[in-house]
Amino acid sequence: MADIATVFHWPPSEMDHMPLGELLAWRHRAWERNHVEDED
Repeated sequence: MADIATVFHWPPSEMDHMPLGELLAWRHRAWERNHVEDED
């Protein structure tokens, strides 16, 4: 939930009702949006 809140600026109250599968999907989207690949 912290990853989602940080990237999308959602308060925990917006995520409390979400089932685990939906939270995981949003967490993956947050990771994709915030992930930076190394250019080595």
